[in-house]
Amino acid sequence: MPKIEPIVQPINEMPIYELLHEEGVQKIHQASLQVLEEAGMAFYDQEARRLMKSKGAKVEGDIVYFDADLVKEYVSQAPSEFTQISRNPKRSLKIGGSAITFAPVYGPPFVFDLERGRRSGTLQDFQNFVKLAYMSPYIHHSGGTIVEPTDLPVESRHLDMLMAHILYSDKPFMGSVTSTENARDSVELVRLLFGSDAIQENPALLSLVNVNSPRQFDETMIGALRVYAENRQAVVITPFIMSGTMAPVTVAGALTQQNAEALAGIVYAQMVNPGTPVVYGSYLTTVDMKSGAPVFGSPESQIALFASAQMARFYNLPFRSGGMYTTSKLTDVQAAYEAMMTMIPTVLARVNFVLHAAGWLDSGMVAGYEKFVLDCDILGMMHKFYQGLDLSPEGLAMDAIREVKPGGHFLETEHTMRNFKSAFYRSDLMDYHSYDQWVGLGRKDSLQLAHEKYKQMLNSYEAPALDEAKKEKLEQFVARRKAVLDN
Repeated sequence: MPKIEPIVQPINEMPIYELLHEEGVQKIHQASLQVLEEAGMAFYDQEARRLMKSKGAKVEGDIVYFDADLVKEYVSQAPSEFTQISRNPKRSLKIGGSAITFAPVYGPPFVFDLERGRRSGTLQDFQNFVKLAYMSPYIHHSGGTIVEPTDLPVESRHLDMLMAHILYSDKPFMGSVTSTENARDSVELVRLLFGSDAIQENPALLSLVNVNSPRQFDETMIGALRVYAENRQAVVITPFIMSGTMAPVTVAGALTQQNAEALAGIVYAQMVNPGTPVVYGSYLTTVDMKSGAPVFGSPESQIALFASAQMARFYNLPFRSGGMYTTSKLTDVQAAYEAMMTMIPTVLARVNFVLHAAGWLDSGMVAGYEKFVLDCDILGMMHKFYQGLDLSPEGLAMDAIREVKPGGHFLETEHTMRNFKSAFYRSDLMDYHSYDQWVGLGRKDSLQLAHEKYKQMLNSYEAPALDEAKKEKLEQFVARRKAVLDN
């Protein structure tokens, strides 16, 4: 069995690339405040509107209007960083600052591998991806709905997904947001797992709440957001924007709308429970104006990523964006190019929480097995890249330079012996052989190697230990809830 390495959450030592000058940040900020005050946001939830009105917002029908002072007051109450706890304390994660968290793909109804092709996702697929994420030292977070288990009842499948995260991994995970009741079930499960006091001190859940752009929170999202805020669980508030259809076609216009939408959700979370941990989220891509299909890896979406990161830092909030995005239906050259087009800005913009960091295919419709392990390999490279340049005495290697005479080599120096294992990242899936060696090994391409890799990982998987008493309580709760939901 391959050893499951202890999680090492990377710290981004690379300089931050800032696309906007201070004047540009202020322009987007002021325009967003104008949107919130003059155009407002729709909240299709009477309880939410009643609370916001009591806190000073103007409410007309379903539309809520926020003035600048109100936005400033409540956004400032959100913490700049927080810790998400895990049942293995060594795997708890810092969210914010210079810390980076990679999480798997989220939400696809289909899966793909070389043997069976594209097909509907099942519970077994969901469990497989949880295991793969657990076994990778480059995935820090177990994620949420890695793939929809379409073989299970819609009403109760969230319970099976949550239990898979708990049983097959000991990394942090996400809660369900598909209904208010599902969010409550998520909170109750982590309360049983960690205890009430522990989840009040630090969140055990980090859950994705999408704004239904343009400028509306539906009853489902606002209900889930309220539950998590009431229970002090972290939320990633992310407008879902495809520029040109759900927001203006110009990048600056889309950014203005996105910023207004994110701020409205953050304000509401703090009104529900001041100090609720939130992550400023951005999911802003473009569409092909000929077909209407989403486009991932476009230059415009990367400009938006850089600018969004600056807005999150302006509000002193953790930031979510980036991922191994692609529009490609296969794990091919297009998939590689588009994924890297997104990941380089993700690194340089200092994104804190990277959802969809592994496994994304076909505009998020497919979770790919081979794509998952290939993406993890790239994430390993990113871990090395984050370290930047070592200018310490060991990094400068003056002893080795003095030791080797002109025309000599460095293979046998003491410095090389001390550092050769860690000096370079070595991929498990990239071919470094000569042509003749490659032919002798079967002429395998990276897709074939990735297929073998994920199979080998699943065959050697062993579940992390879980206290039997806790496991029994969790299973009893799930059984009770299924008896209600499935009847």
